[in-house]
Amino acid sequence: MKTAKDFMAEANAVVARLSFDEASELHASGNAVFVDVRDSGLIAKSGTIEDALCIPRGMMEFAADPGTPFHNAALQKDAQIALVCGAGGQAALAGKTLVDMGFQNVVNVGGFGDWKEAGGKCQPG
Repeated sequence: MKTAKDFMAEANAVVARLSFDEASELHASGNAVFVDVRDSGLIAKSGTIEDALCIPRGMMEFAADPGTPFHNAALQKDAQIALVCGAGGQAALAGKTLVDMGFQNVVNVGGFGDWKEAGGKCQPG
């Protein structure tokens, strides 16, 4: 049987974690789709990364699959996808899901609090 630690190790092995500087540079380039995978209630309280999509982790498979009515057209298999959450764990797990679905350019930005504290561009939730 797998534990949460096992799932995290698998996710971290396939989804690169960016430093703030790397993530900020990627954001500034405009060449990535930033996605906040936290619950909408948390995003409403804290805000999120500027121009980030808000797709809860529990809906990721549906948002990423063009065969569902919940598909988000920004999630294309060849797009650069940058995920953020509260501390980095949910972003890693959502990233692993996307990799399993055939997405090849998925990175973990880490936690939104760290992004905000470092001076990353933000918007209200």
